[in-house]
Amino acid sequence: MQPRPFIYNPPKTELNIIYKDGDILVLDKPSGLLSVAGNQPHLADCLESRAKEKFPNALIVHRLDKDTSGIIILALNKKVHANIGLQFERRKIEKQYIANVWGEMKHDSGQIDAPLITDWINRPKQKIDFEKGKSAVTNWQVIKRNNNFTTTLLSPITGRSHQLRVHMLSLGHPILGDNLYAHDEALKAAKRLELHATYLKLAHPTSGKHISFTSKPSF
Repeated sequence: MQPRPFIYNPPKTELNIIYKDGDILVLDKPSGLLSVAGNQPHLADCLESRAKEKFPNALIVHRLDKDTSGIIILALNKKVHANIGLQFERRKIEKQYIANVWGEMKHDSGQIDAPLITDWINRPKQKIDFEKGKSAVTNWQVIKRNNNFTTTLLSPITGRSHQLRVHMLSLGHPILGDNLYAHDEALKAAKRLELHATYLKLAHPTSGKHISFTSKPSF
């Protein structure tokens, strides 16, 4: 399937602050807003630029896809940025997502271990490649089965681009509203990509104590 046209019309919403201290800023990103600016003038509006308007030192540590909503953490100085970045690199940070996927999943839980690589012909899409791809692992669990879709809890062990979207597609259950990977029925079944970063846990970069944050999806 060829990528559908990219249309950027970011929501005009206020910054939704979940938590802030002297080191970190935790935000609830709306669907439709880029995490960082793109390489064209019309892609300048993003979560990081909006955060910098109120907190000039804010630095993005990790990203969510434009159409994914939910928890995202920013550092408020370079030392903290390096600390949290290392936690992500060493896979010390726990993340969970809620997604509505097409169809009724047969099993209650499972693990997807399928390496990913950029699909250069169809960029920005990614694809599974067991020979050249980078390791990508996702644990999944059914929350609720509905008439024509399943609500799932997704726990990525790795953090590859589009990992959850491609992994669920590989099971035959694309995420509803996914304009890159869903077939037409699954795309039209939702007004947006129904993928939400609902939980994040990390060691506080200063105290070392584990802290966690939660956010409920709007869908």
